[in-house]
Amino acid sequence: MLRIEDLTYRIGKRTLIDRASVDISAGHRVGLVGRNGVGKTTLLHLITGALETDQGRIDFPETWRIGISRQEAPSGKASLTETVIAGDRELARLTREAETEADPMRIAEIHARLQEKNAHSAPSRAARILAGLGFSEEERQRPCDEFSGGWRMRVALASLLFSEPDLLLLDEPTNHLDLEATMWLEDYLKHYRGTVIIVSHDRELLNRVPQQILHLEGTKLTLYSGGYDRFEAARRMKIAQMEKARVQQDRERDRIRKFVEKFRYKATKARQAQSRLKMLERMQPIPEFVSDGMGGFEFPDPESLPPPLLRLDEVTAGYDGKAVLNRITLRIDAEDRIALMGANGNGKSTLIRLLAGRLDPMSGEIGRHRKLKIGYFAQHQADELDFDDTPVQALAKRRPGDIDERLRAQLGRFGFSQERADTPIGSLSGGEKARLLFALMTAEAPHVLLLDEPTNHLDIAAREGLVQAINAYQGAVIIVSHDPHVVELTADTLWLVADGKVEPWESDLDEYRQYLLANSRKDIPAETPAPSNDRREARRRAAERRQEIAPLRRKMEQAEKRMETLEHEKVRLQKSLADPALYDGSSNRLVTLQKELGLVEKDLADAEEDWIAAHEAYEEAEKESA
Repeated sequence: MLRIEDLTYRIGKRTLIDRASVDISAGHRVGLVGRNGVGKTTLLHLITGALETDQGRIDFPETWRIGISRQEAPSGKASLTETVIAGDRELARLTREAETEADPMRIAEIHARLQEKNAHSAPSRAARILAGLGFSEEERQRPCDEFSGGWRMRVALASLLFSEPDLLLLDEPTNHLDLEATMWLEDYLKHYRGTVIIVSHDRELLNRVPQQILHLEGTKLTLYSGGYDRFEAARRMKIAQMEKARVQQDRERDRIRKFVEKFRYKATKARQAQSRLKMLERMQPIPEFVSDGMGGFEFPDPESLPPPLLRLDEVTAGYDGKAVLNRITLRIDAEDRIALMGANGNGKSTLIRLLAGRLDPMSGEIGRHRKLKIGYFAQHQADELDFDDTPVQALAKRRPGDIDERLRAQLGRFGFSQERADTPIGSLSGGEKARLLFALMTAEAPHVLLLDEPTNHLDIAAREGLVQAINAYQGAVIIVSHDPHVVELTADTLWLVADGKVEPWESDLDEYRQYLLANSRKDIPAETPAPSNDRREARRRAAERRQEIAPLRRKMEQAEKRMETLEHEKVRLQKSLADPALYDGSSNRLVTLQKELGLVEKDLADAEEDWIAAHEAYEEAEKESA
């Protein structure tokens, strides 16, 4: 178990964490959430011991090995596979020691530990992780130095996963990944045997991987069961209850205050007035909830143009005479909402740049409506900004004819207050710079938005705001994103960019996920079987273990079926209560349905708790029997 007890940490005069406590069970996967700057990364470094607490303690078993995301990219002449294997320092040390040790007893200990760590399968395990993160068989043999910083950060993540620490701390692990690698990582973490704490703004990952959500807010830690959606619902309910209690308390304070003012100088009531005055002083005020963030997004609607807005006929495009896309034919209309899928390097960004007019075709024809305006977003554009400029000045350079009020109104669409609009760009956060790019690219009300990884620096609330803005926008949208949640909520059409082609993906993201996981294993070498003296005995023991945990699996499945039944019943009752005819006549039927819904919601909450307990028991038994 990881135990955080009475933890306090300060930076200067600012208190990030104040007397916070939480227990995380061994083997659990936890999502750590909270607004930007609240101290999530700091908490991870406190857990590792890289930072010292001002008060309190953090305890976990002495035998636990801790691994945390690296901020620096690996380098060197070693191949990617060798670099990843070297990331397990104990394995590397034991391997070196085995080559030089002369003491027979020590040699036996070394080989026993190497067998425990499955050293024989190290190359295939490293290959499996690298393949999942997007590296081909040929790339896995190339030196680390040949890859860009973003790809080498993937190698750093692969090294961390390969070392299989007992406590795995991941800080925004999908930032350098594409959609395909993100989907693989979700599946990998769901089956990870150690304890995992993930800091992420990826809502889909936080729904699919964690069993619990740890919320850092107001210097306190609160642990919620389930994934992010369940946490958000529970938090909304908690906020509503607090707001209700605050209103009631305000009424009570006002009533007591009026009593005191009326009777404090009357002899017969003075004692009662003094008593109520003391009661008023002892009442701790319940704070009013203030939402985080800068507000949402608002893309200006373009003027209407006849279709098609964009047309590609037999277009070939690439770099330095080498084609990346071959003989592409497609069209873009105003109603289109298209997500581009495909592994990095297959041509998604090439297609975006081609549509944006940033890349000339090698052959073929591109047709654009003569009045067409395109808004192009790419993260590298933030580095091209003048960091000494303010957002108002940057926008004025794009729109020299606009008055100051109009410039500020455009920035206000993307959450910039008067103060932040006059702040030097170099002092803005990553999320604010991303918002500024959105403001700049939409200043002329474009007909097409080309969004290449628009969510990298946006927190969950900002991503939800982006989703709403895209769905309200009246032009065409083409998006590349590693966030499946954003893709699923904004795209009506999926295009797969692979093997030089751009073709519609006729199914949904879930089927694409299965397709990716199946294909990620194709070029991975099979594991070398571990030495065994009696394979039949091993199979017999495995069968016995399966039989032992079968009742736990059945209990888990029964709880899951009961949850499904109750969910269906809840939906049925809610539909009945939504029927306007129900409210025309007698209220008897209404009262009955409301009572039934209350009972079903209570039973559903109990069933969810039963399922969580059964799931944890089954996973624990599975882990012990492995």
